[in-house]
Amino acid sequence: QVQPVESGGGLVQAGGSLRLSCAASGRTFSRYAMGWFRQAPGKEREFVSAITRSGNNTYYTDSVKGRFTISRDNAKNTVYLLMNSLKPEDTAVYYCGAGSNGILTRIRTYDYWGQGTQVTVSE
Repeated sequence: QVQPVESGGGLVQAGGSLRLSCAASGRTFSRYAMGWFRQAPGKEREFVSAITRSGNNTYYTDSVKGRFTISRDNAKNTVYLLMNSLKPEDTAVYYCGAGSNGILTRIRTYDYWGQGTQVTVSE
């Protein structure tokens, strides 16, 4: 069992960068694939990026490819999301999830979720 806790959100101008972190408690972090999802006001939670247990494989939604990079440090029980060239449409609450089985782009794959961190991108 793990408990993710997100940090690193904030207010940034369009074109700027932020790095989100998700620290997960527990000694089984490396057993979980990790994913980032986001939810904008009035919209459903959507997939952003995911990384496999070993970190060898990563996945991105089309709208963030080439701008966002996901990585993990299993020794630190932490997953990161580096967001470059941010756009106003990236504004959302970003959630980190830990999942053990299933398709990594699906919300139902993730067993544990953090409380989220707000990212606001101004024009």
